[in-house]
Amino acid sequence: MKYTTLPNTGIKVSKICLGTMTWGNQNTQEEGFAQMDLALDHGVNFFDCAELYPVPATAERYADTEKIIGNWFKKTGHRDKVILATKIAGPGDYTAHIRTTGFSKKALNEAVDNSLKRLQTDYIDLYQLHWPERQTNTFGIRDYQHNPKDSWEDNFNAILHSLDEIMKSGKIRHVGISNEKAWGTMRYLEESRRQNLPRMITIQNAYSLLNRTFEGDLAEISLRENIGLLAYSPMAFGVLSGKYIKGTAGDNARLKLFPRFARYSGIQATEATKHYLKIAEDNGMTLAQMSLAFVNERPFVTSNIIGATNLRQLEENISSINVSLSKDIMNAIDKVHAEIPNPAP
Repeated sequence: MKYTTLPNTGIKVSKICLGTMTWGNQNTQEEGFAQMDLALDHGVNFFDCAELYPVPATAERYADTEKIIGNWFKKTGHRDKVILATKIAGPGDYTAHIRTTGFSKKALNEAVDNSLKRLQTDYIDLYQLHWPERQTNTFGIRDYQHNPKDSWEDNFNAILHSLDEIMKSGKIRHVGISNEKAWGTMRYLEESRRQNLPRMITIQNAYSLLNRTFEGDLAEISLRENIGLLAYSPMAFGVLSGKYIKGTAGDNARLKLFPRFARYSGIQATEATKHYLKIAEDNGMTLAQMSLAFVNERPFVTSNIIGATNLRQLEENISSINVSLSKDIMNAIDKVHAEIPNPAP
């Protein structure tokens, strides 16, 4: 395994991060336990979860993923071997079963306390805001359309003050953002500098061969401001394994179970995937290996969040850390990207 440090800290994390959003839905608790065991055995010390998980989010299975991780900590005693990240859900129709108060001081305190109980731990290493409260283009929406009737009021400073109090209590060590845009990222950093408030150290956004929108403005912010990308969906819901193109996806594959998750399944995304599959196979590797190695090697990536529904997939995904892409392969990838840029934003 290769390791980096969480920006502006001395905390060493594996370049591969274990994603957990299938546990409690596609995966049982026992399967989640087995994935954590295998990941730890392979040097993965960084786990990411959220109160929203498992996905799809439902009231009946609310926060089951955190409960599974907490039960594993209790069973194994391995809490001290893991750098643990989780998130508070932002407002939205599909999170109304959680709360409707966004990132208010009360909501943040309740969310942290409840996560700590479910995770059976006294502290969270990295606490993240799952997506912005304001109306902006997230989750597959390509362009920003301003809504002058958005009722949101600038509360970056208030959020950081609330997080500061929680950090001083020892319940969380560091804070980050997720599904955030360039403007929101800089506003958090501005408020942090201006009033010596907690600094967002990471940003967890989608990033893959099919979605390189992070490279627009956020990559420069990441490198110049030292806020590391935690890349999620590097396999594009399994599309970048090639199994849907080849027709080898099992009945329990994510897009067969939940076909509405079509973010990476459009005509252009499928066409781009065919090109990437050919590049991988022409160079003696699987598309999964090439897709993950591409993310692993980006200079703004702190850790690559991989997920799997079985141990074979998980082992292959973790082993991508040992794959290097030549200049010729990168040139071939960039040629496809130039022809079909960001088909799945």
